[in-house]
Amino acid sequence: MDPSEPLLIQRFRSWLQSAPSAEDAAREPFFTDGLVVLDTNILLSLYEYTESAREDVFTALESVSERLWMPHQVGLEFVRGRRSTLDSRKAALTEAAREVNQHLMQAVKSVLAARSVVSKQLAKYGAALDASDELTLLINDSAVNGLLQDYRATLKRHLDALKSQHGLPADFTEADDPVLLRVARMYGDRIGSQPDDAVLRARIEDAVSFRFPNEIPPGYRDLGKDTPIKAAGDFLLWEELVEHAKSLPADSRRILLVSNDTKEDWYETRKGAGVPQRPWPMLFEEVRSRAGAELRIETPSLFYAGIKQFLHADLDATTYEEIERVSTVQDLLLEEEAGLVTVHNAAHITPPPGVAIEASHSVGLTTAGTRTALESAAPTFRTFQWWLIGVTAQLGRREPSTVERKVDIAAAFRGEKAPPGSWEPATVFRSGDWVHRDSSWIASWFVRLLKELPQSDHAVLRSLAAQQAEANRSAFE
Repeated sequence: MDPSEPLLIQRFRSWLQSAPSAEDAAREPFFTDGLVVLDTNILLSLYEYTESAREDVFTALESVSERLWMPHQVGLEFVRGRRSTLDSRKAALTEAAREVNQHLMQAVKSVLAARSVVSKQLAKYGAALDASDELTLLINDSAVNGLLQDYRATLKRHLDALKSQHGLPADFTEADDPVLLRVARMYGDRIGSQPDDAVLRARIEDAVSFRFPNEIPPGYRDLGKDTPIKAAGDFLLWEELVEHAKSLPADSRRILLVSNDTKEDWYETRKGAGVPQRPWPMLFEEVRSRAGAELRIETPSLFYAGIKQFLHADLDATTYEEIERVSTVQDLLLEEEAGLVTVHNAAHITPPPGVAIEASHSVGLTTAGTRTALESAAPTFRTFQWWLIGVTAQLGRREPSTVERKVDIAAAFRGEKAPPGSWEPATVFRSGDWVHRDSSWIASWFVRLLKELPQSDHAVLRSLAAQQAEANRSAFE
């Protein structure tokens, strides 16, 4: 800390720092000299990678193995959670195979139904009475299945490849789990001790009675979990980390925490699409004030890039793609667990009955076509339903009910550059339809949506999108 800095700057230094990035010059000491703490989700990811990517990641982690430390809470969650991670993967691939077969069977039925339509018209209006019989001979169950056989084989081959690329035997016992054994060797004895019952009870009480109701990070979004000890999981990890930091040498108290958890009880909520998130500054302040240590929090993709940059570990480009893929999947699971609806998962979540209709009435959307979209299960319409629920609550057009989830979906964005994701310039609208055409971006799903809804409702929907973009922009500024 620079004593020449004004006291206000010294005291709130963490609040003035930007989001973590690869360009941050302060990163290197955390990789070369810091204690590295991997959250449970990083270790469970090892079961999600393909065999080649897993080997790459293990090699990278082993380059910092002497500085790895595992909190007891992480070890407990890892040992408990690895089986469910494997079972989820197996169930997902089995379900995918079932869905593929179901869709192909439906395709056969659809083709035969189409033949039936033509056959009925031939019987009703056709001069050639044997034309219908000819269609039956040409288009039948066996013939259509034969035409689809190549597609069936191709789809099955890809699913089978996913199983083989995983590289983990389906029937290994608890004692010979290859990932578990390698993780155990990598950590050695650098694992935290289990807190005694009195300490554990006090920490849980602190979490659920004081910190969580006051939304003090980390972990307060877990308050609704089944039991207090499950709700306090993130906080128990945090307390172990802070206490262990006190035992580090005074001249090298640096901790690099790697986690894929970017929910709002770890990361500051910053309004505006494309605005980089940063971990809550109060987390850094707490570690500094309680343990005299410096903390850095990074996502897995940033962390592995740092290992390559500072420790020269050789990770293949495809491994980075795998890391991003697994991180994205985990993000969706975390969003679902937190009850947060985003543009990524909205299509798979059914809104509470009647809420989307109520939201539409609050802004005067009453046409039959829009009503049909609000009752549809199609992906674009599900996103529309959740967006309408969220934007009407955000803009104060209606009072949200207690059964509603939190919604983070934007239809438009104000800024010089497009945010990450699928966006189109506002020039897709005519000049009279959008005010800031030169500095706005429209979500691609919203552009597609307008093509499906009655023209008479477009002005209301564009107005809501524009108001939301301004509200997000103002909140951030």
